[in-house]
Amino acid sequence: MAHIEGCKHQLEITIPADAVAAETDKVAAKIQKQAHLPGFRPGKAPLSMIRSRFDSSIRQDVVENLVPKFFKEAADKENLDVVGQPTLTDIHHHDGGELHFKIEFEVSPTVEVKEYRGLPVTYVDPVITDEALEARLQQLRESKAEYVNLDPREAAEGDVAVVSLESVSGLEGEPMKANDLKIELGSPQTLPAFNEIVGMEVGDAKKITVEYPEEYGQERLAGKKVDFIVTLDGLQRKELPELNDEFAKDLGDFQSMDELRDTVRRNMHRELEMNAQRAAKDQLVDKFADQHDFAVPEAYVDRQVEIFIQRFAQEQGVDINKMKLDPARIKEAMRDRAVKEVRTSLILEKIGDTENIQATQEEVDSEVQRFSKQQREPIAAVRKRFEENGTMARIANAIRTEKVLNFLFENARKEAPSADDAPAETPAAEASE
Repeated sequence: MAHIEGCKHQLEITIPADAVAAETDKVAAKIQKQAHLPGFRPGKAPLSMIRSRFDSSIRQDVVENLVPKFFKEAADKENLDVVGQPTLTDIHHHDGGELHFKIEFEVSPTVEVKEYRGLPVTYVDPVITDEALEARLQQLRESKAEYVNLDPREAAEGDVAVVSLESVSGLEGEPMKANDLKIELGSPQTLPAFNEIVGMEVGDAKKITVEYPEEYGQERLAGKKVDFIVTLDGLQRKELPELNDEFAKDLGDFQSMDELRDTVRRNMHRELEMNAQRAAKDQLVDKFADQHDFAVPEAYVDRQVEIFIQRFAQEQGVDINKMKLDPARIKEAMRDRAVKEVRTSLILEKIGDTENIQATQEEVDSEVQRFSKQQREPIAAVRKRFEENGTMARIANAIRTEKVLNFLFENARKEAPSADDAPAETPAAEASE
């Protein structure tokens, strides 16, 4: 076996003459049964005529039948874990009847993992401050706000303007239209340009130019400067409920405001903890990727690029079959990221093997049940589909990967962040458990 580069190798294999002759006889006999030659009934044409008339087809079939078989035998003898599709680079028949060929292929790399216990990682158990808790309760309060219609008059700061708008420039494609939008005038959450509604009267229309920040949530608007025709359709006053025991009871299965506060605090801590642990696990993954530099098969890289494209199409709601793609350019752009992803996956898989970490059947069943509830399908139908399309194996692999990451985090050496590190941002949380 010759090593070419990376994970690519080459084998030179000679198929013995007797094996070639036996396969040739078998192929010729098969063609004889099916051939329709002038002057002969099907299956009655002489083999000598079949061999002469179908020589090219017979040779091709013999190659297609024997090459995979003898390549597999040679690869198994060398204990090679072949991945991807091998490439036949040279083949010729010897006068003595032997068949000689060269074949290039990739093998899964041997991964030697460095020490993975006790790695330093930045992590601190999150603390929910009273200020953060009050801010979350205010969000819950805002979610239960009631809006009371006001008599027509000039819009003033503090009012809630009910508007319809249509973009007239700044956006490509179809204009953006929206009705019954509520804009709280003067609120810190309101883009400054919309405060120009102050002074308008119900029924008035006005052109307003809005500059959206680069990080704006809607991708179509992010970083754009858009002109809108805004029509003031009505004015409302926002009324917020009091934070008391009645509010807690109306919100869910809570008997008092104190009980609600405790639940919200626990949920906030749980979410902050999950986010902090996820960030720590990402740190560990990055450390492994930087510490290990080994070649990965191009077949794995190609597959990872396909996963990136499929993920992008799903996130954007685009039919991947309608996307105009240049595979070579996409692979070039995503190659470094794909190689890192593959390398990390192989490292985590090796650690899972070493520590005997596996997904249990109960864990896989629980995930299938969750999908069943989400899609409102019988669990048996979901399971059958997942087994047929390979999703079941992907679920088990995802569970195993997460368990390996949990193991690494539990065995890491946690270090407090430096003073320069920004505190974690409080995520949204539900009040109920």
